[in-house]
Amino acid sequence: MAIEKKQILNRAYILSGLIFLFSIAIVYKLIVIQFVEGDAYRGLAEQTTVKKFEIKANRGNIYSSDGSLLATSVSRFDVRMDPVCISDKDFENGIKGLSTSLSKMLGKSPGFYENYIRKARKNKNRYLFITRGLDYNDYQELKKYPIFKLGTYRGGLIIEQHTKREHPIGKMAERLVGFDDYRGKVGVEGYFYEYLRGKKGQRLKQKIAKGQWKPISDNNEIEPVDGKDIVTTIDLKMQDIAHNALLDQLVKFEADHGTVVVMETKTGEIKAISNLGKLKDGTYAEQRNYAVWETHEPGSTFKLMGMVAALEDKVIDTSDVIDTENGVLTFYRRKVRDSHHGGYGKISAARVFEVSSNVGMVKIINGNYKDDPKKFVEALNRMSVGKKLGLNIKGEGIPKIPNPEDKDWNGLSLPWMAYGYGVSFTPLQMLTFYNAIANNGEMVKPKFIKEIRTQNKTVATYEKEVINPKICSQETINKVKEMMKNVVKRGTAANIYDKNFSMAGKTGTCQTEYWKEGGRSYIASFAGFFPADNPEYSCIVVIHKPNKKKGYYGNVVAAPVFKKIANKIYSETPVQDELILRNELTQIDSNYKSFYKKVNKEYKKVPNLKNMSGMDAIPLLENMGLKVNAVGVGKVRSQSIKPGVKVEKGSVISISMS
Repeated sequence: MAIEKKQILNRAYILSGLIFLFSIAIVYKLIVIQFVEGDAYRGLAEQTTVKKFEIKANRGNIYSSDGSLLATSVSRFDVRMDPVCISDKDFENGIKGLSTSLSKMLGKSPGFYENYIRKARKNKNRYLFITRGLDYNDYQELKKYPIFKLGTYRGGLIIEQHTKREHPIGKMAERLVGFDDYRGKVGVEGYFYEYLRGKKGQRLKQKIAKGQWKPISDNNEIEPVDGKDIVTTIDLKMQDIAHNALLDQLVKFEADHGTVVVMETKTGEIKAISNLGKLKDGTYAEQRNYAVWETHEPGSTFKLMGMVAALEDKVIDTSDVIDTENGVLTFYRRKVRDSHHGGYGKISAARVFEVSSNVGMVKIINGNYKDDPKKFVEALNRMSVGKKLGLNIKGEGIPKIPNPEDKDWNGLSLPWMAYGYGVSFTPLQMLTFYNAIANNGEMVKPKFIKEIRTQNKTVATYEKEVINPKICSQETINKVKEMMKNVVKRGTAANIYDKNFSMAGKTGTCQTEYWKEGGRSYIASFAGFFPADNPEYSCIVVIHKPNKKKGYYGNVVAAPVFKKIANKIYSETPVQDELILRNELTQIDSNYKSFYKKVNKEYKKVPNLKNMSGMDAIPLLENMGLKVNAVGVGKVRSQSIKPGVKVEKGSVISISMS
């Protein structure tokens, strides 16, 4: 018995000793944690409960010259649902109403949504997808739906907000506006990204109940700085005119791609720029900024540069007679041909330009510069031809003018240059030269940006930049201007002549891919200015690879686009508006209220919108009190409410545009 008690005591002593040692170890560890490793553990705890959150800055907007939005950031809302957290009573009371509301907004049947949500609730899916990309108004409406109006915890509504960059004018000028995202930095968005992005802020937050984070004010808090706004030179109405004129012609001639640029003569401001390429499905969209990026042989539009050089060097005058013979010249077994079979015979140098005689231009340039070809190249250099423009848009193509010092210079180089082969320019580089002729010799740099603004304050202004104050003498300017007028009056572009409206320019037709087997495509172009006597705008049209069966010459494919743009910008629209206003005023008195009532009387019924510009149709309908759902860009092809139907304010009308 004594032995058994002794064994029990020994065990108790041992157990007490172990407990004592374990207690000492715990106390030691507590001391180490508190005083030795305390800072590290406190930091770790702070990391899990306190965190710095990044606050994104609002990206700046991009505007047209008249203040219309070209690009802006808008909030979009993705909607999900936790049907498990909803009480049985709330769920059954609201599921049918919710399903009906979702059906009206999203399109599928009420039965689909009820079954979809019930199944998710049964399967305990706590992150059920509902829809994505809602705008703010739809998001606010959705929050009022049955069940959802109960909020996050009772109604299971899960909202994920994100920002999306949108172009309110659709696909027009898309490549000029550009982007700054995973695709790279392109256009205005890409070049001015540092201004547009703004500066991110940061804020300290502490984790509280239910996984939520509460802001903590401290000295390290940084408020975000919103991005600055960019005001471009683009005129929205001119842009619409240029876009649709180019689109119509590309479709008509089944061309591969094309570009149009309209420049204000005195300032160099780009008022419109459209770049359209054919997609696999046969439609057209902006894929590349061909006007800025794509270099190509210009063909006969280069003859203006050659003629200016020859006139400046006094090696030719407009009245000198050139023998174009039978329209064929041979150089090293290679032939130069005129488009007119049999040639033009003996004609003046001015007429050579007007009818775009290749043989005549070769005789003028090669005949006067063959002994010193470098003199011709130097004449071009004096006019600032062949240099990059240094645009504030990335991706400008590199122009090319052959030089006698080049390794690949040969006996064909000079005669081929005379009619636009062997040289290469972007459309915008060509237009800059033509604009200089319209501007009496002053070559100005193309300008896309007017100013950078922030909160109605101007941060930076972009003034006119002069590349060359006088590319040639006024005498030469006057002579080539007259020749360019005659190109339209009686030359290669006589098909676009309009006695009521003066235009001046030069056609161009250039073979391309002639090196490919079965190739030989064409580039049709026209460059010029209007009105001819007092130019306000210059314009270039370049269309690549039109269907040869339908036409490929510059006067047939490109020049009509120029005429349509010129007429709409400067002739047809102002005259038409003036006549309408004058007719209205002759029928009513000068009382403004009476005038307003008279003019708006016809809008009590939905008008026929077919073939009307979308930019005109949308504001017209909105002013009538209708809600417009517009699809596409360009001219209106169809409308959901038939013409003549009485207008009911608040009704939705859908219009489809080409």
